[in-house]
Amino acid sequence: MQTSILKVGPAPMEDEAVGRAAELLRGGQVVAFPTETVYGLAADATSRSAVEKIYRAKQRPADNPLIVHIAEAEQLGELVEEGAERALSRARRLADSLWPGPLTLVVPAGPEIRRSCCRGLDTVAVRLPDHPVARALIARAGRPLAAPSANLSGRPSPTTAAHVAHDLGGRIPLILDAGPCRVGLESTVLDISGETVILLRPGAVSAPQIARVVGERVESEGQARRSPGTRHGHYRPLSPLYLIPSGLDDASLKEALSRRLQKAARARAVDSDEEETAPRFGYLGERSLLRFHAQALTLPDRPTLAERARHLYADLRALDALKPAFILADEASPGPSSAALRDRLSRAAKGSILE
Repeated sequence: MQTSILKVGPAPMEDEAVGRAAELLRGGQVVAFPTETVYGLAADATSRSAVEKIYRAKQRPADNPLIVHIAEAEQLGELVEEGAERALSRARRLADSLWPGPLTLVVPAGPEIRRSCCRGLDTVAVRLPDHPVARALIARAGRPLAAPSANLSGRPSPTTAAHVAHDLGGRIPLILDAGPCRVGLESTVLDISGETVILLRPGAVSAPQIARVVGERVESEGQARRSPGTRHGHYRPLSPLYLIPSGLDDASLKEALSRRLQKAARARAVDSDEEETAPRFGYLGERSLLRFHAQALTLPDRPTLAERARHLYADLRALDALKPAFILADEASPGPSSAALRDRLSRAAKGSILE
């Protein structure tokens, strides 16, 4: 299959590329498109056969549910099970304050959407994205769109059209290119389907923000299985990633790095049947000990949490392309503003540098 990449102009509701993508979606095909979080791989959420093409293209585990994207908040009622008034009431309050945006709501699913997107669950995850191309595409397709990230399953999520092409080129017919994503990490996922409000996946919308809107305590454990993107390994670069604990002193770090480099050198010598070589390692962080190390491969500074989050997946992909023996990354300090970054790093990592 040939994959076309079409750039989208400043008026997506009239743009020919968006019209072509909408036509493909109405015909039961899949299309990659930008959102403010990451690029998504879309299919008609009401068509089981179209949704199955997402799973095949991504090589996504069959039991992993999908997020459904809508163009207007009013469409939420069409996806929710009849009689789920408590969930709808919560959803309306959250939508009024936090939609469009990087917040996904898990609600009781109506029977039609349950058959196509929910993978055995009785809930569906729904989001109203804050990106003009995404909303134009949904509106012009005329139906809700199921859309996980547009990458091979388990790889770092794509934040540019080039990332999508690298993973899915030849597997899908079309990629809409509207430049880099503004947020760079997947949406917050919030389960409002039951008695309590549960944060299933942290994102740019924080638990304190949500609590202020719903007027309820936000729990953060117990039902991650109900969230898309939490059942399986995710975000992992090809090179093993190890995290550096935030409180680790330089002496201990230097010792741990030395051990890791020695191990990598021995492995390389065995694999190549040559003398021990000096392996390179990738590094994401601000420690001078590592940024200026002779064997380090580094990228531009990301001095703020927002910049680290926005560029995380692109940086992991860029370091992977340099083929380091391993990658090190500073662990984000605990706190509501860093929860999403800590979550993605922990699930992308093989472990700690100390292990």
